[in-house]
Formats: sequence, structure tokens, C-alpha cells
Amino acid sequence: MELEPQEMRAIINRAKRAHGHLGKVIAMLEQGSDCEDVVTQLSAVLKALERTGFAIVATGLQQCLARGEGLDSVDAKQMEKLFLSLA
Repeated sequence: MELEPQEMRAIINRAKRAHGHLGKVIAMLEQGSDCEDVVTQLSAVLKALERTGFAIVATGLQQCLARGEGLDSVDAKQMEKLFLSLA
């Protein structure tokens, strides 16, 4: 499943936000921040990464459908594997 670069702009921005959150977690750890605050920020990173992964899979499906390839062209086992890898 090849992804169109134009369609990926929002996903790239989402990944960049996750990257920024992770940088904040690292800085907090280096500064000896409160454990609860670090875990809260880390939770935001994990959620952002999960949403990024699901957005990639969803975008791939949408592109297949938009090209008129239909669901028959989608490898169900491959899609299941992608979704489960994010679980």
C-alpha cells in the first residue's frame, strides 16, 4: 500500500507533534521532574503515536477506495496485521 505524499501531510504533522512530546518527556527526565508529570506526558506521546499509526492505515484504505480499487484489492490479512501491530 503506497501512500500519496499530499495525503500524508496531516499524518506527518501528527508525527512531528508526537516527536515534540517525546522531546519534552526526555527533558523532564533529565531535569528530574515529578514522576506523575512525566508519565502524563509520556501517555500523550503514546496516544499520539497510536493515532498516527491508525491514521496511516486509514489513509491507505481510503486511497485504495478512491482509486476505485475497492475493498477486494485490499489484502485483508495484511490490513489485520497492520491494525494488530498497533494494538
